[in-house]
Amino acid sequence: MAMGTRNPGQTLLFFTPDQMPVAPTTPFFEKLNAMLDQMGFDDFVEKLCRSYYAERMGRPSLAPGVYFRLLLLGYLLGIDSERGIALTVADSLGLRAFLGYALHQNPPEHSTISRTRRRISLETHEQVFGWVLQQLREAGLANGRTVAVDATMLFANAALRTLQRKDSGQRYREFVEGLAAASGVETPTLAELAAFDRKRPGKTLSNKDWQSPTDPDARVAKMKNGTTHLAHKAEHAVDLESGVLVGVTLQAADQGDPATLGETLEATAAVGEKPEQVVADKGYHSDAVLQELEAAEQEAHIPEPQRAKRDFKGKPEVKRLVQENRERVGSAAGKQLQKLRTEKVERSMAHMYETGGMRRLYLRGRANIRKRLLVQACGFNLGVLMRSLTGVGTPRSLQGQGQRLAGGSDFVFHSPLRGVLSGLLSTMGACLRFRHEIGRKLVLDLA
Repeated sequence: MAMGTRNPGQTLLFFTPDQMPVAPTTPFFEKLNAMLDQMGFDDFVEKLCRSYYAERMGRPSLAPGVYFRLLLLGYLLGIDSERGIALTVADSLGLRAFLGYALHQNPPEHSTISRTRRRISLETHEQVFGWVLQQLREAGLANGRTVAVDATMLFANAALRTLQRKDSGQRYREFVEGLAAASGVETPTLAELAAFDRKRPGKTLSNKDWQSPTDPDARVAKMKNGTTHLAHKAEHAVDLESGVLVGVTLQAADQGDPATLGETLEATAAVGEKPEQVVADKGYHSDAVLQELEAAEQEAHIPEPQRAKRDFKGKPEVKRLVQENRERVGSAAGKQLQKLRTEKVERSMAHMYETGGMRRLYLRGRANIRKRLLVQACGFNLGVLMRSLTGVGTPRSLQGQGQRLAGGSDFVFHSPLRGVLSGLLSTMGACLRFRHEIGRKLVLDLA
């Protein structure tokens, strides 16, 4: 390969559309746009959001379909902030086409995205999530009869060093300096102050005494890696038959799993049928949860945590519920449901928060964060639908699955089986080429 040199070149005055560069992900977004158009997505969201727009022309606004597509890009491309979404769209011709912007039009800035999100209510975002879920039900997915529930922690957009006392309004550093002065340390340095704070008896960061001035909804909580941060708690309800996300809520991080299960199940029933079976891990096990599920005519499949032998004296009803739950969990069907729970729920969380870029939040306020979570969940569900139709659910899935056809922008979407066969044929071809080269080398050596 010859080395080229950097050359400014000359700007073309005229060019045809077939001369435009095409990104590898462009066919995916074309297919997604075609599916949304077939579903009537833009007509639905425009009718739903009409009350948030003025009847006469005012300042330039962001169309509802464009707004929701922008947030979908955050999930599909793993962009954590709205500023990052705006900058990525401004630099991409393929994403401009996905949003419906021509070359001479400027895409929206991040301030326009944020202003539109604040003005469109949380209830509207919930309705959009329910509408997408209804489309999956019509396609034969997400019946919602057996759901699995689990929760995870999200890093809040706030720092522990900004905590304030609820009673006096003191910052954390001022509070520790006061304690140091009371103990005889007059003017401690930062190192001495940190050592004093680390060793002082009775140290606590109770959410009853402390709050964040920048995000009052955030709570001090222990994360999965054992560190302590200000956080929010996201809880998922996933249909175990299809892997579709049928419910997502945002809870206070200091609330236990049994206290938040009911709200998540209510949110699930609000956008579909009431679940018949509820599968969860041992963190959700409690007598109150089993009684609530029994009252709602829902079977519980919740493993019991390791603890001392229980005494059910005077509690015959609780004993019956606990023993029936033990039998369901210990059965072959119960073990299979637990296996599916670990697979399906963790997959939804990995897609939304790891590759989807929302483990670290850049929004404040529980309502604002949940709006973004609901659109992320819509993106996850649309990916499940696209994967069932085309075999490709995200732009990253295009890597190694096919090539653009020469002379056009059409793309052949491979099913999973065709992708496996294509890989096998490629491997066989490589082996044959290697064998041919070895034979050719031997002939040359003998000559």
